[in-house]
This record gives sequence, structure tokens and C-alpha cells, in this order.
Amino acid sequence: VVRRRLLQRYEHQPFISCLAGFYSCRWKRYQRRRTEPGKCCCKTRECVFFPLLVGAFCFSLVFLYMWGEAKNDYNNFDWYNYGNLGFWFLWSLVLLIVAAILFTYITLLLVLAMCLLSEGQQLYLHWSHKIGTFLVLGFSVTALFILSILWGDQWKTVRLSFQITAPYLHIGAITVMVLLSWPVALHAIRADKKVVQVIIVGPYLAILLFLFLIPLGMYSPCIREMGTLGPKPALIGHRGAPMLAPENTEMSFQKTIEHGGDGLETDVTISYDGVPFLMHDSTLRRTTNIKEVYPNETAKNAALFSWHTLKELNAGKWFLKSKPFACMGSLSRAERNQAMNQSIYKLSNFLRLADSQNKLVIFDLYRPPEEHPYRNSWINRTLEVILNESGIRPHLVLWLEDDMRSFVQSVAPEFQQTMGSKAPVEDLLMDNIVKLNLAYAEMSSEDIRKYAEANITTNLYVIDEPWLFSLAWCCGAHSVTTNAIHKLKNLSQPLFLMTPQQYNIMWILTDLTSVLLISLIFAL
Repeated sequence: VVRRRLLQRYEHQPFISCLAGFYSCRWKRYQRRRTEPGKCCCKTRECVFFPLLVGAFCFSLVFLYMWGEAKNDYNNFDWYNYGNLGFWFLWSLVLLIVAAILFTYITLLLVLAMCLLSEGQQLYLHWSHKIGTFLVLGFSVTALFILSILWGDQWKTVRLSFQITAPYLHIGAITVMVLLSWPVALHAIRADKKVVQVIIVGPYLAILLFLFLIPLGMYSPCIREMGTLGPKPALIGHRGAPMLAPENTEMSFQKTIEHGGDGLETDVTISYDGVPFLMHDSTLRRTTNIKEVYPNETAKNAALFSWHTLKELNAGKWFLKSKPFACMGSLSRAERNQAMNQSIYKLSNFLRLADSQNKLVIFDLYRPPEEHPYRNSWINRTLEVILNESGIRPHLVLWLEDDMRSFVQSVAPEFQQTMGSKAPVEDLLMDNIVKLNLAYAEMSSEDIRKYAEANITTNLYVIDEPWLFSLAWCCGAHSVTTNAIHKLKNLSQPLFLMTPQQYNIMWILTDLTSVLLISLIFAL
């Protein structure tokens, strides 16, 4: 008994004490005798739990990367939640902060565990950290599952992001493998049995070889020869400039024009008395003060109101109150006052503004509900406003609505016929389509090039992030629809643009440097 107690005596080792304190919440105790590298120093339950810790790290990393790359669509996520919860809140930003905190927490635990193992110390994760690990694992897996069900297209964004980030993720992965080479070498070389050495070194070398060769199958349109990059895509303001002014208002479109936008995008609804106006949502609840003026009609379809009622509503106060974007431009006092006094915008006024500034226009045209008097004449009424009331030059109109397209072509042959989905080139030419308006997730440099050869240009929507705009630029997109025209206008060239020679040098130098460092570590 006395001998056993003597073996449990402890000595002052500040570094190990600190590691054990954070990991095990044991600030005054730690092992006096080190376990030799290559030998198991943990109890069975800790050996079983360690893979869970690694799994939590991997899942939290995947979720953080996925949600970080989803920043381009945060407004859509918040809008979806608004439709279900009934109030506006930046849930997307909260989710990003939570994901970053959880990933940081689980990463620190994993680093502490690796340091303790390198020092030959026994792992004993405190019960509170075990609960935290299960919470991180459960949150990450649940969040990935729910987003995959409700928002599966976001994985397409992740795949697109690899075309930009893959060369740099490759360098990061190689760096991690170099850092791991020290504990791997320490435990493998001092292992008693060859089988143990193979178990330790085998997977490490297999992963390392995979990382060395993965650039052979890597593709990025931003890795291209000098002089092959096309012109910068034109910028079309999505509902104007909704980061700088209330969406679909005169101020919003004026801001787009001020920042050099090439076109204006909007959404058109027809009032009950036949006046086309600009409104994205099916109701007036989010972007007007309908709740204050007509509290019992907040759920009523916007098309069922008369223009006399609509023009009296305020369409700007909500913008300053709700702050629809996490990264909004700053407004002066005069601009704030201007925003607060915005009203619902008529289609005819919108078209006159675009014509006066020589800007292209494209819009989604919403068919009125069944009880609406213009239910079956919505396209005719819209054409009447465009051709007879607005005075806009027809070639500035990108006509997107597919219903009655042949009739529209006969009435307004100068409209630029635009399709909202991919189709064979022969079918597009037969319908006189000159432009495709596609979601950015459908971005493909091969398809864009194929359509361009038939004189069919491509517009991608909605692109706010510089990296995504850079990818669209490298893919050859003719234009993009954006909420962030004030940011994208300042890009003089795509981000991450490099020549194949520059990339090969970066790849080879990274691999050679890592081989040298890993060889030195194993030799020492």
C-alpha cells in the first residue's frame, strides 16, 4: 500500500499541469511517471471516447465551412425563417457565431489531448467536456441534416467554393500533416511491435500520399493562362441596392445607378384595379407598415389591394428597423430620412427611371390570385404599361416570363427574350432566346461557353460575395444580379486568379517542403 502511494506522488510541472487542468479540470494533480511513446496510456473508456472527440471536430469543421460559404444566401435563410416565425431576425449570423464558438471549443480540446498524449500523459476528459463534446457532435450533425433537407442546394455552393479554395485548402491540409508528423513519429518509432508501427504510420502515409496527388484532379476556372480572362460581368441590382436602401423602392434603384449598375431587377405584382407595382413578397407585412394601418389585413395577398390603398403605405421604415442584412452600408442622416419616406413604386415609374439612365430591366412577373379581375389578362396589362405608358425603349427590357412568349414576341419583337432555365441550344434559338437567367448554383464554365458560342449570354443570380463573383467572372458569365453592387464594383480582377505555372510552383514547393520537414522529424 505504501509503495502504491509513493508511486502516486506528484511533482511541479507547470506545462503539464496547465494542460491537464484545462482538459481534465485537475489543476493540482498529474502523473509523475511518463508513459513511453508507442504504449497505451489511457483507460478503455477514454480510448473509446477519443474517436468521438475527433468525430465532433470533423463534423463541426464541415458545418462551419459549409455555413461560412453559405454567407451569400444568408438573406434567403432569414427570409425563410421570417415566413415561418412571423418576425425578422438575423438567424443566419447567430448560427455562424454559434458554429464558430463550438468549433473553437472542440478544437482546443483536441489540441490539449494531442499535447497530453505527446507528453505521455493519461487522458481523462472531465465529464463537463464530455457533455460539451456530445453537444457539439449532436448540434453539427443535426444542423447538417436539417440544412440538407430544407436547403440541399447549399451543397452545390460548397462544391463551387472548392473551385476557388481547393489550392489553399490543400496547403492547409499539408501543414496539418506536417504538424502531426511529430507525435506520429514519436509513437511509431518507439512502438514495441511492428504491427503497431504499421497501424500508426500506414494511415498517416496513405493520407499524405493522397494529399500530394490530389492536385492532379483539381480544377479551377480561375487557374488560367494570361490573356484568356473575359470582361468583368455587368452588375444588375437585385431589387435595386437592398443593402443601401429599402428594396424595390425608388431610392434603392437610384443607389444602383449611383454605384454604376448596368441593369435593374425587380418583382412585379398587379393591384386589384390593374396597376402593376413592385413587390417581392405575396403579402405586404415585411416591407410596409400594413400592420399599423390595416392590422387585420396583414395576411392578405398584396395583389388584392387597390393602388389607392397601396400608394399610401410606407415602404421604408421597416428597413431601418429590421436591418435585413448583416453587412449593410452606412447611411447619412439625410439618407436615413429619405429611406423612412419611401413608398411602394409603380412599374411605369420604374421603367421611366431605367429608360432615362439607359439601364436594362429584368423582372419576375407574378400572376394574380384566382379571385383577381386581371387573373387572365396579367401579361396583356403589363405589356400595355411597358409599351404605352412608360415610354421605355423596348430593347432595354429582358423579358423573362415564359407564358404567352410567342404572343409577347409578336407584340414587342425588340424585347430581349430571356429564359430562366437551361435548355438545348437548338430549342433556345428556336424561341429567339438571347439570354439565360440562372441561379448561381447552376454555374458551369462549359455551359456558359457553349451558350456563348450561339450568341446566348448568361446572367447569374444572386451573387453578393466577392469569391463567388470572381468565380462567375472566371467562368465567363456576361452579367450577375447582386445585392452588393457597392462591393463588387470595386473588384478590378477576380480573387485567387493565377496562371497554371504559378499554381504548379505553389503545389510542388508545398509538397517538397513538407516532405523535407516530415523526413527530418522522423529522422530525429
